[in-house]
Amino acid sequence: IDLDFVPVTSQTWPDFETLFEQSGGPKYCWCMSWRELAGRQSSSGADKKRAMKSTIAAGTPVGIIARAGEEVVGWCSVAPRLSFRKLSPDQNDNEKDIWSIVCFFVARPHRAVGIGARLLEAAVDHAFKSGASAVEAYPVDPDSPSFRFMGFKPMFAARGFHETGMAGSRRHVMRLVR
Repeated sequence: IDLDFVPVTSQTWPDFETLFEQSGGPKYCWCMSWRELAGRQSSSGADKKRAMKSTIAAGTPVGIIARAGEEVVGWCSVAPRLSFRKLSPDQNDNEKDIWSIVCFFVARPHRAVGIGARLLEAAVDHAFKSGASAVEAYPVDPDSPSFRFMGFKPMFAARGFHETGMAGSRRHVMRLVR
């Protein structure tokens, strides 16, 4: 399957919106779980959507989408680490130019054909082209009962990421330096 990967911007917002609002899409979170949001616990999906649209309109990088022709088939949240809430207890905020990958979503009809790994590759390329000195991710083991949206450790290890610690009991902190 031929895929194109593009950053989510105000111009590509309609594609991002279509992906998230489709049946099974993550319209309940709008990938705001790790981003600052006042009243997070009581925020509705609509509140999160508005917050994400505002973040994008402000020019803050949020991630990339994958397109197969005209159809949007996937998403990866990749952005400067400092644009997120604290992702790991050992996080050193004095480190500059670290980008983080915190979420993947592939539309149901396109799962299990390697789009996640291709999104990871495109996200890494996007981060380094945007000035990242390192890319960090927080994947889980394949049998994890939670945080599966953050990706699986073997996919990151296969791409050259190395474990540097843990973020809680399930999430591994993995890093790639170029």
